[in-house]
Amino acid sequence: MSFDPAEKVLFQAPPLACDAHFHVFGPAEQYPYGSDLRYAPPYAPLEEYFKLTKHLGIHRYVFVQPSAYGRDNSCMLDAMKEVGVAHCRGIVDIDENAPDSLLASMNDVGVRGVRVNVSPVFPVTTGLADQLKSRIDILAKRCTEIGWHLDFLLPGWLTAELMPVLEQLELPFSMAHMGMNLAKDGVEAPGFVSFLKLLKSSNRFAYAKFTGIYRMSKTPGFIDADPLAKAIIEAAPDRIIWGSDYPHLSFGDKSSVELFNLLSRWTDDEKILKLILEDNPAQLFGF
Repeated sequence: MSFDPAEKVLFQAPPLACDAHFHVFGPAEQYPYGSDLRYAPPYAPLEEYFKLTKHLGIHRYVFVQPSAYGRDNSCMLDAMKEVGVAHCRGIVDIDENAPDSLLASMNDVGVRGVRVNVSPVFPVTTGLADQLKSRIDILAKRCTEIGWHLDFLLPGWLTAELMPVLEQLELPFSMAHMGMNLAKDGVEAPGFVSFLKLLKSSNRFAYAKFTGIYRMSKTPGFIDADPLAKAIIEAAPDRIIWGSDYPHLSFGDKSSVELFNLLSRWTDDEKILKLILEDNPAQLFGF
């Protein structure tokens, strides 16, 4: 359990608050892992996750396919079917040339997006951005046809290299972990300045995910992430969604309640909190 039930929630979530990024893991014998594991996958069933959401006051859920399962989305899809499409959505990892019938069946259970997933700690690699362009282009066209969006998890250097591609996208897309801009680099870092510009661009397609703060900040209480979060809130409050990133893969000691409470440190405006937790995810995921 990635939270202490005695840990106090510092503000009341809006009635239809959404966790826009979390993972579930089933029994390994039922849902085998892929071969390229970034971390030791935990057992993280729905019933444990719902103890957390009850504590936080969250009533909508967006499942995200974890890298440990590769492109076998069956664990997540089975959990989505258990929850029901009225209360959940999903983001899958699929081959860009997957058959239309697969996308249609996933759409029926609430899938609304596809991941473009590169490890946040992936080292600078010449040519990787060019390799991804074809996948992004094909997925963008297919997602547009079915009414889905793209969800990017990228290291900061790769976000910067792909910025010209992101700026030209003509469908909604989200950027996990604030684009993986490191807090220690501050709000004046070129990568973060470009990220803010992307959020404010005239087409208004980009969404920032307030997720994985522990991946960007190593200071106690994540204090050095405050200026970045506040700058994003000031620039584009209608383009932010929040996710617990439960069960905090590779960071299992982090408190989900502490991460949720960061929102109240970044803004005391109830209207903005409602945008982040309810209105924005409802728009992006079609609740």
